[in-house]
Parts: sequence; C-alpha cells; structure tokens
Amino acid sequence: MLRHTYMTLIALTILYVFVGTAESQEVNNTLTPEEKAAGWQLLFNGEDLKGWHNFKSQKVRAGWQVRNGTLACVDPHNAGDLCTDGQYDWFELNIEYNISSGGNSGIMYHVTDQGRRAWQTGPEFQLEDNEKAADKVRCGWLYGLYQPPVDPSTGKTLDATKPVGQWNHIRLIITPEKCAHIINGVTYFEYVLGSEDFNNRVKNSKFGRMPLFAKFDKGYLTLQGDHGQVSFRNIKIRPIPVDK
Repeated sequence: MLRHTYMTLIALTILYVFVGTAESQEVNNTLTPEEKAAGWQLLFNGEDLKGWHNFKSQKVRAGWQVRNGTLACVDPHNAGDLCTDGQYDWFELNIEYNISSGGNSGIMYHVTDQGRRAWQTGPEFQLEDNEKAADKVRCGWLYGLYQPPVDPSTGKTLDATKPVGQWNHIRLIITPEKCAHIINGVTYFEYVLGSEDFNNRVKNSKFGRMPLFAKFDKGYLTLQGDHGQVSFRNIKIRPIPVDK
C-alpha cells in the first residue's frame, strides 16, 4: 500500500510539472481572447524575429536572437538598436524584461529614420541593473528628462525593480494628454509631450542640441541593444485612438 501511494505521488508530481510547464509556455507571447477583443497586438511571437529590423537596416544583426521564447540581446557588440516594422503614435505597451548583471538597455518610442541614431529622435524609457550598472540614469526614468520622486519609506529615489535574473513588467502609456511610466504596477511619474515643462527639460538637457528630438508623434518602438545583455518577452501593444 505504501509503495502504491508513493508511486501515485510521483506520478502526480510529474503530471503537475508537465502541466505547469505547458501552461507557462502557453501564457508567454500569446494574446488572450480578452486582449484580442480589447485591441491588443502581439509584437513578438516567441519563435522568430518577424516584425523587427535593425535601425536603418532591413535585417536583424546576429547579436539579437530568439532564446527560449525570449527576444534576447545576446551580444551587445553585434546587436544595435532593434525596431518594430510598424510605426505607432499613441499606445499602451506591456513588455517584460530580464536584465543581465550590470546591464543597460532601453525602450525608445516615436523613433524615425530622420536621425543618425535612434535616440536622436525617440525619447527613452531607461532599463538597467540598478545595482551594478555604471549609468546613473536608473531603470524606468525618461532618459535625461524625468525621474521618480523620493520614496518616503526608504529615503531613496523610488525603485520598484526586481533583482537581476527576475522578470520585470513594464507598462508604458503614451498619449497626447498623458504619458506614464509604470514598473511592476508602480507608477513612477507622468508627463505631457510638448508641454512647457517637457520642452524646458529638453532644452536644458543634451537633447536640446538635437533639433529632431521628440518632434515626431509617430515612429518605431525600439529596443536598445548596445550596452549589455537583456531579454524581452510578452511584448504587446494596444493602439489608442485619438480624436484629431
């Protein structure tokens, strides 16, 4: 009887692991019926690089690969910035990332081919390992322009990121009325593109010397790939219609 019970427990454990793995694979890089009904679009299918290209190129460099269902920058020396084939104006983006130790990356939006570099036109949602990355612009900040307030519970700048090796969830909302940076459910800050406050910050930053920076209301979504290894998954976008 004891042997039978033991074998049954083993069988149930194996079944649990198998089913759990299968469910995990089904959840990642797919859209639920509810998401489809709400207008969400999947930007990465977990299988290939269809729908992506390097900045100012029709191809994808070898540093970007599909690894275990993730869109991964495996060699930042041969990756460069990766752009969506489609261009977007106003949207809500959901994306998960897993950064390497000391890693540094970013998500740019409204990127066009008008600049020599992607960051010369598109504002950047900074991504990095806040513990070991050399760049002092921390994860979730709008690079060079906005950063979250001090967290009163710690006395330090708000940081909702999880440690290296764990997946973090980003929600980025870009509309004419409001833009919001959200990490793991925590809102960092909001801003308005083209507002007096935004324009003053641009003027007083390095981007003030770039006449095309943040001047376009439509462009590629771009993943930065030249500062460290990073993986992405569950990249989903929901276009937001705006009355003209």
